[in-house]
Amino acid sequence: MDRLIAAKVFADVAITGSFTATADRLDMSRPMVTRYIEAMESWLNIRLLHRTTRRVSLTTAGESCLEEVRQWLRQADTITGLADTSGKLSGTVRLATSMSFGFSQLVPAIQQFMSAHPDVNIDVDLQDSVADLTESQIDLAIRIASAPDPSLIGKSIAVCGSVIVASPQYLTSTSEITKPDDLAEHLCLGYKNFQQHIWHLRKGNSQQSVAVNCRLTANEATALLHAALNGAGLAIQPTYLVNHYIQSGELKQVLPDWKPNDMNIYVLYSSRKYMSPTVRALIDYLSHYFANTPW
Repeated sequence: MDRLIAAKVFADVAITGSFTATADRLDMSRPMVTRYIEAMESWLNIRLLHRTTRRVSLTTAGESCLEEVRQWLRQADTITGLADTSGKLSGTVRLATSMSFGFSQLVPAIQQFMSAHPDVNIDVDLQDSVADLTESQIDLAIRIASAPDPSLIGKSIAVCGSVIVASPQYLTSTSEITKPDDLAEHLCLGYKNFQQHIWHLRKGNSQQSVAVNCRLTANEATALLHAALNGAGLAIQPTYLVNHYIQSGELKQVLPDWKPNDMNIYVLYSSRKYMSPTVRALIDYLSHYFANTPW
């Protein structure tokens, strides 16, 4: 059996912990997954996985060789790219990003890239948590942060500005907001990942931090966006997501002279070694695209 495919099957089962899930992800039958795992174990002459009726887990030997197998797969992808003298980009890129940035900005961007390179496939993983790129077999992650994860390599491709917004219905039914301190008297929509709901605002050289009351919290920006649209309160939202609603009048900007702190949008990857030409080209493309495509 093909040893490269067997290695891919093993690496995927290590993530899913399920032969059935890997069969679905790799579009093959469950018996075929079993055969590839058995072939891999026969080839290495070790037992890689514990199998029970409920779950599949790595043996000690399986854990020891998993990273080497993943490195071998990355090397194989690189060699395949180098061997292609046609100059065409090909292969699959797995890319992780947040739901809000994914559907509003990334999907339009990658459609142009895929149109230019018809042999490239892109698998977008929408998640708002920071995933282990190697363990999840993610080639690239796009993250919005004040500083990137120090364990990853990356570059800033754009600046993410934010504004405070609320629906006209909410604003007409509550007291006027003329200064940052007024925010403390209003219903605010908060990000669940922050233990303390303190909004940091700046106006020129002046800065002010306000502790706000967040009865409704969520771990994802689009949920808070729709809560604001439905009159649930004030929300800090990225401009890439809300500019359209501000222009249509569905949301109004609150305290326009006071801005939440900007954050950077980073494209991140775990290592420069064995990076395929397709992944490198996608990084360069996204950097250029967002540098020349303001929200």
